[in-house]
Amino acid sequence: MKRSTLNFPKWALPLLAMTLLTLPVVSAKPFWSYPVIQGYGPVHIWPKVALRPNPHQTYRALFDVTKPGKTFLKLNPGLSHIARAVNTFVAAGVPLSHLRFLVIIHGPATPIALGARKFQAVFHHPNPNLRILRDLRRAGVRIYVCGNALGDMHYNPREVNPEITVALSALTTLVMIQDKGYALMRM
Repeated sequence: MKRSTLNFPKWALPLLAMTLLTLPVVSAKPFWSYPVIQGYGPVHIWPKVALRPNPHQTYRALFDVTKPGKTFLKLNPGLSHIARAVNTFVAAGVPLSHLRFLVIIHGPATPIALGARKFQAVFHHPNPNLRILRDLRRAGVRIYVCGNALGDMHYNPREVNPEITVALSALTTLVMIQDKGYALMRM
């Protein structure tokens, strides 16, 4: 069997090598990142943007989660936005220790605070929010559910996800925490 060989002029190989070296390098780094809350709240930090957070400042935010999303069978969009807030601050250089984030869940969103067993019994589906709630807690976010909202919906505090603390009420929580200088973020 005859082998075919390619015959290049002597000058072609160095030219090819120089051409390949001058081509733009494709970055292996993905566009979206998840520096703290993996898989939730994707962020991209553009190099030259205005209003970047100061990494030496402490930021306080109270996330008021009342919207349930289109269905309880999917991740609550408010929780995804909270994950994005954590990821954005950290990606911009703010240490987690400088974030004081608190969540109060109430109103129509209350069922997202249920533990695995009760959620499954009510919706016949696993709670899609359990992992993000766990990851937010691990990142230092304090998460509360309104005790009055639980009562309104005939749930018991024992049925709440163990990552979540039952607060007296959302009304008192909103007033008390804002009095401490927390920015209110409605979800």
